Amino acid sequence: MTNPYADIESYQLWRRSVARIETHLFDPVVNPKFHLDRATRIATAGSCFAQHISRQLQHIGFHYFVPENGEGLPESERVRRNFGVFSGRYGNLYTARQLLQLFEEAFEGREPVERAWLRADGRYVDPYRPQIEPDGFESAQAVAEARSLHLAGVRSVFTQADVLVFTLGLTEAWRSKVDGSVFPLAPGVVAGSFDPERHEFVNFSVADVEADLLTFLGKLKDKNPRIKLLLTVSPVPLIATYENRSVLVSTTYSKSVLRVVADQVVSRFEWVDYFPSYEIITGSYAGGLYYEADYREVNSRGVAHAMRCFVKNYTSDLSAATRRDAEAPAMTIEPTRRDIICDEEAIDAIRA
Repeated sequence: MTNPYADIESYQLWRRSVARIETHLFDPVVNPKFHLDRATRIATAGSCFAQHISRQLQHIGFHYFVPENGEGLPESERVRRNFGVFSGRYGNLYTARQLLQLFEEAFEGREPVERAWLRADGRYVDPYRPQIEPDGFESAQAVAEARSLHLAGVRSVFTQADVLVFTLGLTEAWRSKVDGSVFPLAPGVVAGSFDPERHEFVNFSVADVEADLLTFLGKLKDKNPRIKLLLTVSPVPLIATYENRSVLVSTTYSKSVLRVVADQVVSRFEWVDYFPSYEIITGSYAGGLYYEADYREVNSRGVAHAMRCFVKNYTSDLSAATRRDAEAPAMTIEPTRRDIICDEEAIDAIRA
C-alpha cells in the first residue's frame, strides 16, 4: 500500500521540523527564491518591524540602499530626524494602500487634498508621515517643499533598488472621504483634527489588500524590471483597534488577512518571496518567549532568531567569521524598544 505522504520532506512534518527542534534552532524558511549579496541594493519600507532587517543588513556590511539619507547632517541630527530608518524618509507605511498611493504620488502626479496638518504647538506636519520631522514645519508651504524633496528620494528607491523588503503591518486605517487618501495615523492623534464629514475608518479586506498590492507590483515592475520583492508580515499586535471588539480579535483578523494576501501574491510571481518572520516570532513552539512583558513588543531574542534565519537563507558572499557572527544565538546589536520608530504608538500615548 502507498500514500501521498510517504515521501514528503521532514520540514513538512510537525514532529520532525518543530516538536523535535530546539527553539533557537527552528527555521521555517524553505527554498528561498533569490539571494542577496554585498552588491545587492536592498531597500526597506513598511511597518515598524522592517527596521530590524535594515539594521542587520548594515551590521553584516550589505548595501542597505538609502537615497534619502540626510547627507551633510551630523549623525546625531540624522538619527533625531529619522533619516535612514527606512530607505525613504516616509515613516511607517502600514498598509498596501499607503504604499500604492505613495507610488502614484511619486510617479503619476497624484495630488492628495490634505497637504498639511497643524499641530497643537503651531507647527505643521505632513499628514502622510506626521512624525518624521520632530520639530515640525513652520508653514504649510514648508511641508510641501519638504515633500517634493521626499518624493524625489522615493523615486530613487523604487527605480534603483534591486530588492525591496516590504513589511505588511495593519488592515485598519483612516482615510479621506474627499479623495480616498489613507493616513498612517488618524487625524487628531498627533496633528490635524478629526472631522466625520471628511474622514472615515476603514478595515481592509483580503480582496482590498490583494488588489492594492497587485496594482503596486505591476506599476513597480514597469518602472524597475529587475526588482525583486521580499514580503514579511509584522508580528507586532495592534496597539489599538477602532472596531467595537477586543484588540486581540482585531489583531488576529488583521494579521490573518495580511498573511493570506502574502501567500496569494507570492504564488503568482517568481520575483516575489515571503520571509516568515511572523511565524518565527508568533509560533506556538516558542511559547511566547519572543515577546516583552506587555505581550506586544518583540524582544531582542525574537529579533535575533528571525535575523539568524534571514541571514542563513537569503544572504551569500559572507566571510565565515561574519556569517558565524550573524547567525550566533546571542546578538548585541539589536535596538531597544526606544530605537524603533513606530507611528502607531502615538495612539497609546493619548490614553496613557
